Order: sequence, then structure tokens, then C-alpha cells
Amino acid sequence: MTRASLDKQPHEVASMFDDVAERYDLTNDVLSLGQARLWRKEVAKAVDARPAQKVLDLAAGTATSSLPFARTGAYVVPCDFSLGMLRVGKQRNSWLPFTAGDATKLPFKDDTFDAVTISFGLRNVQDTDAALREMYRVTRPGGRVVICEFSHPTWAPFRTVYTEYLMRALPPAARAVSSSPDAYVYLAESIRAWPDQQALAGRLGEAGWGKVAWRNLTGGVVALHRGFKQA
Repeated sequence: MTRASLDKQPHEVASMFDDVAERYDLTNDVLSLGQARLWRKEVAKAVDARPAQKVLDLAAGTATSSLPFARTGAYVVPCDFSLGMLRVGKQRNSWLPFTAGDATKLPFKDDTFDAVTISFGLRNVQDTDAALREMYRVTRPGGRVVICEFSHPTWAPFRTVYTEYLMRALPPAARAVSSSPDAYVYLAESIRAWPDQQALAGRLGEAGWGKVAWRNLTGGVVALHRGFKQA
């Protein structure tokens, strides 16, 4: 079993996701108690993809997150650095232009995309700030970024219960449904170590994004951040 460490070495993280690729979507649905599908719908609303727009979906994995954008008529590029995830995605949706890429060194020209989005992937990037700058670089002026990531529940009693779930209940549950349960121990630890909503908004601003705002989903278990590149 491959388990990444919190220093997030790219080869470790990529290998870990290679190991869980086959059952990744099913495991997410189970461990999120069905909330993952709701979160994907909210991401689609926030991105607001339109026909003929270009959307870059980073950490797209098997492209489950990319399909809602494609259905709007947008041209969506699912990008991930786990070749195992990309292979599984290509088997399921061969018509999508799957692209291997590192979020800190994206293989795209400046000012290419109308929207860049990443769901539950920014937390796994070794250099968060470099990734935010790369997203800014490949977004056209006037374009937008949408980040969906685990965050910090806003109600203290719930936050305590949630933390207990992450560290005690999630790993045993993962053993029941995942092909690589150790990956979900890393998941729990990385969520606890991730900055809160305001801190992430500040880092977006430092990377150049303007009009940065966020809203909480499921009481702050997940936060949606959005920013714009100055026209």
C-alpha cells in the first residue's frame, strides 16, 4: 500500500492515487455519506460554465468532476498527475481530452482558459502558492478560479465531532470499501493540517486573484473559494 506523507512528495501522492483509482469515486461517496455529489453540484454552479468556454479541471482524477462542465457545452480539459487515475477515466469517458500535468507546472499557454477549477486536490499539491500562481497564469483576463476543498467547520461542537470522525471512524470505514485504506489515513491528516477559509482566501489574493470570496458547504466541512483575474 502506498501512503503519502504530509510533505507531499509528488511521486508519493501520484502513486497513492494510482493505487485507489479503480474505486476512488465509490469510496468518496461512501466516506462523505453521500455529500460528495452535492458538493460537485455546487462546484458546477460556481464555475458557471457556458457553451464554447474553455474550462480546466485540475486534479480531475477519473473526470467525474469534469462531466457537469462538458454537459453545458463547454470544452473541458481534465488534468491530473496520477496516470492511474487518468487511465481509469479514459476507459470510462474516452472522448474527453485527458491531460497529464502537475498543478505547479501546467502544460498550457498563458491566458488560455475561461475558468480553472480544482476540487479536493489543492490540499495534495506540494507547493500551494505555486499552484495558485499557475492557475492565474493560464486563466484569461476576466476569467475565474473555483476551488472546492475540505476546510474547518464553523460550529465548535460540530468541529470536535468531525475531527473525531476523521481520525477514528474514517480509516476503519476506508478499510471496508477502499483498495488502499492507508491513503485515507493520509486524507484525514492532510485535512486537519489544511488552512482555514480566511487563510486560503488570503493566499489566493497573494497569488494575484481579485474579488476573492468563499462560502461554506455542510457547515464548513467543505469551502468553495472563487476569485477573478483582472480584465
